[in-house]
Amino acid sequence: MTHDTIDHVTLQRLVEAGAVRGADVIGQPGGWEVVIKYGMVERALAVRRGAVRIFRHFETLVAYLKEIGISQYTVNAADYDPATPVRKARPDISERMKRAHEAAEYDKWFRAQVEEAIKEADMPGATWISNDDVKAESAKRRKEWAKRAKGSAA
Repeated sequence: MTHDTIDHVTLQRLVEAGAVRGADVIGQPGGWEVVIKYGMVERALAVRRGAVRIFRHFETLVAYLKEIGISQYTVNAADYDPATPVRKARPDISERMKRAHEAAEYDKWFRAQVEEAIKEADMPGATWISNDDVKAESAKRRKEWAKRAKGSAA
């Protein structure tokens, strides 16, 4: 079968423009593939990552095509085998989900720390110092340190 693919958005635009001249639904082990014909080319419908999209259930495929505006197509069920699983093992998904959960936990902890700090800063007796006052105090300290450095160097 073809390795060239088309994504959902592009297909939608082609249907809206009336450029789609046909579609073939082709049975695969575990599901159904769709090949879209437009212009002089044929492209398989792809998922986001670029792999060919396989519909597990024919009814889902029919609903998808009808919703997008394609109501007539040919069906080739010669290679269809419902017993073969569609989904391939993706060990990277487990690790990605683990990292996502860890990030969510860290975010929750961090937000709690910020909330606590804000509450403490708003407590009676807490003193806020303006940025200008901090800069003036820092400049004063730097001058004192410079005097000390000159005195010890002499």
